[in-house]
Amino acid sequence: MPGLLENVTRLAGATLPDGRTVDVDIDDGMVTAVNPADAGRPTAVTDPHRLDLTGFLLLTAPAEPHSHLDKALSWDEIQPPMGDLGLAIDSWRAHSRAMTTPGIAARATAALRMMLANGTTAVRTHVDLLPGPEPLRGVRALTGLREQVRHLLDLQIVALAAPDTPTDVVHAALDLGVDLVGGAPHLAPDPLRDLDRLLAIARERGVGADLHTDENLTATPTLAHYARSVTDWPADRVRSAGHCVRQGTMTAAELAPTVEAVRAAGIGIISLPITNLYLQGWEHPVATPRGLTALRAFLDAGVPVAGGADNLRDPFNPVGRADALETASLLVTAGHLTLDEAYHAIADGSRAVLGLPPAGARVGAVADFLAVRGTSLGEVVAAGPAERRVIHRGVLVSRSSVVHETAL
Repeated sequence: MPGLLENVTRLAGATLPDGRTVDVDIDDGMVTAVNPADAGRPTAVTDPHRLDLTGFLLLTAPAEPHSHLDKALSWDEIQPPMGDLGLAIDSWRAHSRAMTTPGIAARATAALRMMLANGTTAVRTHVDLLPGPEPLRGVRALTGLREQVRHLLDLQIVALAAPDTPTDVVHAALDLGVDLVGGAPHLAPDPLRDLDRLLAIARERGVGADLHTDENLTATPTLAHYARSVTDWPADRVRSAGHCVRQGTMTAAELAPTVEAVRAAGIGIISLPITNLYLQGWEHPVATPRGLTALRAFLDAGVPVAGGADNLRDPFNPVGRADALETASLLVTAGHLTLDEAYHAIADGSRAVLGLPPAGARVGAVADFLAVRGTSLGEVVAAGPAERRVIHRGVLVSRSSVVHETAL
């Protein structure tokens, strides 16, 4: 059996979600063959690069399309009041003035370690351009961390500009190596003006954009304007919209033009169930809205849809396990997706929205895998078994074993 950070050349005896038991051959980080298990091919059970996955379900490794590593695991440190988006923003901004680059890096590292152990091999994180005299503290923490983990997972960084963030600070973040322009225009006094400002920066710098979009239940939507503004962008330039909660409250007739504009523009939609189920609807004690986007409408239109966890134990979400299987479960329960649709959203769908090449048990795909002790997709999404093996580009990057002692 390969050890951590050793190459894997064969995944042996793994069960796929469709029920097949297969051997997957890997060379130079890519899948070269997928065959029925032990179908007359030579194999050496003592091969140090052969990983026996008998009893494991083999899945495309999840990708986290929307996280906040600079905020992660700060709930106990901040002790914020529980409540809606406005309370969370106020709590975070007040406390973040005292945060240091090493402190941010330490919490972000701990969060990434949790994600990797649970099977996530690609992460996109937003980073606040912080209030106070040193707005790039979080940027420095995460760009440094990206270099440290480059051999373990793919990490993308988005500069999260508040409406009051000066434009020159966004440029400074890009100069330090941030990948994408981000922001939350719906929070601005003039949302469309701030949206145009952020897209102008992205256009000037030749980079993509990933915007927090319409994270509210009743305000005037901005997503259609966003879509129309990027329709002429190059096809390979990232453009995505997170949250899109307002779209989940629109009638079918109101929503249809927006869905078509999003499809035509190639925008990826990122649904974030755990955080938006927590943040939205506090003002509705009866028949509380779900706080999710219009998943079915976007999926049926062929729009790329990803599912993410967003916040992890910070003022915007006091809970979460840094486990994409938790996100998949919520997409089934609250979003009414099928099991296959939910897992696609956290894996292949997320990789597509992140602009990453396909991965999984297909010849020519990147060898990024999550193997979970279990026999079916329904079982592992429901139970989230802790015994897992994680492979990134053909290298074993995490291994978890479990011992149960129960009298029954």
